[in-house]
Amino acid sequence: MTIKPTKQDLQAAVEKTISDVIAPDLKVLFCGINPGLYSGATGHHFARPGNRFWKTLHAAGFSQKLLAPQEQNELLKNGYGITNICERTTARADELTTEEIVAGGAKLRAKVLRFQPKVLAVLGITTYRIAFNHPKAVLGLQSERIGETRIWVLPNPSGLNAHYQANDLAELFRRLRETIENEK
Repeated sequence: MTIKPTKQDLQAAVEKTISDVIAPDLKVLFCGINPGLYSGATGHHFARPGNRFWKTLHAAGFSQKLLAPQEQNELLKNGYGITNICERTTARADELTTEEIVAGGAKLRAKVLRFQPKVLAVLGITTYRIAFNHPKAVLGLQSERIGETRIWVLPNPSGLNAHYQANDLAELFRRLRETIENEK
C-alpha cells in the first residue's frame, strides 16, 4: 500500500525527476510528457490516482492484472518500459517550455538509440509534434524511425485529457499491442 503524498510532499516534488523503467530491446518503451507532482513525490510513473495509464494498459492487454504505480518495474518482465520526454516534474505539462520539449526530444532520441526498443510509444500528440518537429502528425504509427525503432503516437492518458474516454484510450493502446503481436 502506498501512502498518499501530503500537500508538503507535492510542493517539495516540484522539479524533481524520477527514474526510467527501461532495459535494452524492449517491445515498447512508453514515453510520457513529464512527471506530475504526484509522480515526483512518490517516485512512480503515472502515479496520480486520476491518471488512466495503468488502467488503460490493463484494458488493452499489456498487463495480466491491473498494476499499481509502485509495481511499475513489473512491466520489464513483459518487455515494456517507461520514460518521459522531459524529466522535470511540474504540476501541469503546459508549464514546460517549447525549448524544454525540443531538448527533451533530442535526449529521447539518444536514449532510444542506446536502448533500441522495437517501438517508442509517445503519449501525447501535441508534445510529440513539438519534440519531433512534426506539426501535422496524427495518432498511430509514424513514418519516422529512430534507428530501427518505430514510433507510435497515442493520446495522453492523463485525467486532464478529456478528449478521450477510457474505452477509446484502451482501443487505441490495444491496436498498438495487436500490431506488435501480429508481427511475431
